[in-house]
Amino acid sequence: MASRIRKPSPPTKPLVKQRTQVGKLDATAVVGELRQLHEDAEDPSVERMPADNETYSALLYAEKHASALRRLPPERQQQAALKRVQLWQYLRERAEIHQARAVADARAAGAEWQQLAPALAVNAANAAYNKAKRLKAAAWMEDAPGAEPVRRTPEAVAATEQRLSRERAAERRAQEAAQRRHQSLMPVAGRLLEQRSGLVLDEDAEYWLDEVAEVLSSCSTPTQMVSLSRYLSAAVRALGNAEKRLALPAATTNEAHLALSAAVAFLEQQSVQRPPSQ
Repeated sequence: MASRIRKPSPPTKPLVKQRTQVGKLDATAVVGELRQLHEDAEDPSVERMPADNETYSALLYAEKHASALRRLPPERQQQAALKRVQLWQYLRERAEIHQARAVADARAAGAEWQQLAPALAVNAANAAYNKAKRLKAAAWMEDAPGAEPVRRTPEAVAATEQRLSRERAAERRAQEAAQRRHQSLMPVAGRLLEQRSGLVLDEDAEYWLDEVAEVLSSCSTPTQMVSLSRYLSAAVRALGNAEKRLALPAATTNEAHLALSAAVAFLEQQSVQRPPSQ
């Protein structure tokens, strides 16, 4: 029976699952366990073994003095060798992440791809660019754990960069729009408070206007802005309820009526412009 020919995946197609990796590892603890095995084997040179936080140097020592473990049972010798394998894999994964960051710093400092080629052990500027893109995929997985896996191809990384750029731009626009709304909020709330004596207030309206006044006196942070918006909304709602219950206009002066109308219009506009998730 003829074997099926597997079609190559498109270079920008998302990965279905994460690459299998060692990932997060307490390397210091693993080196400590490796040291203990050498001590148990009465390695005569164990005092010269580098500190537990010097993973690379400790691994070189363990490799050089692996014969000192022959006094241990075979299963413990195997355990030591497997720890070395695990630590080398961990260093390999970490090296990609830190090399990607180093490349980014070099580019930020003005280094050309042709200059980076020998440092990345490639022969041309385009090869350096492609290798850096593949490294960047590994760095993303470190910086955003749980994010959608990125295929380690220049095309997939470029597509992800474009998507992230669009998301950041959309977030920036949303923040700017929120800031504009907040800047309009304070004068609307202040104007309503100035006309407080021209409003028909019940206990609820009094309470919420007091809250508005307290927050407005020192309103500068995003959290305070959100609180001010909520308190103003509650005050306007309470004024509307009092108007219905008492069968009296909520505003007794033209200035108070204009201030209340402005607050109602602002809150309605804010409700229309606010993203659904808020």
